[in-house]
Amino acid sequence: MEFNKMEALLEKYFEGETSIAEENELKDYFSSSNVAPHLEQYRPLFGYFTEAKEQKLTNNVFPVSKKRKLAWLSIAASIVVLMGVGTYTYFNTNSVKENKELGTYDDPEEAFEATQKALAMLSDNVNVGVEGVQYLQVYEVTKDKVFVE
Repeated sequence: MEFNKMEALLEKYFEGETSIAEENELKDYFSSSNVAPHLEQYRPLFGYFTEAKEQKLTNNVFPVSKKRKLAWLSIAASIVVLMGVGTYTYFNTNSVKENKELGTYDDPEEAFEATQKALAMLSDNVNVGVEGVQYLQVYEVTKDKVFVE
């Protein structure tokens, strides 16, 4: 009879519907030596609570003052700001030097040759694109022949 009662209490416990008194009854039952064999699997669950009550914290934790935290935080923020300004300055000065070097030729013939070279590369790429468009036009004509609307 007691086994049936414990099974019913276990069902209520897992549903979250037990009272404190019923939970204490379950703890007492599982800490005793006459637990039903088919309920042995729940013994560690309720045994854990009694072991957890006996454990005590032995570590001494020293609180860190807020002033010390604030000091480290301000130092870290200063470092981040300085690194950001330094990185911006480094990359900005390099890009200015690169921009000054672009497109400046002292000799007009050399500039003309560079321009022709750039336009030839552009022309090659445009021709590749035109060939692709012509292929699409052939595809559209074939599609219209196959799929008559």
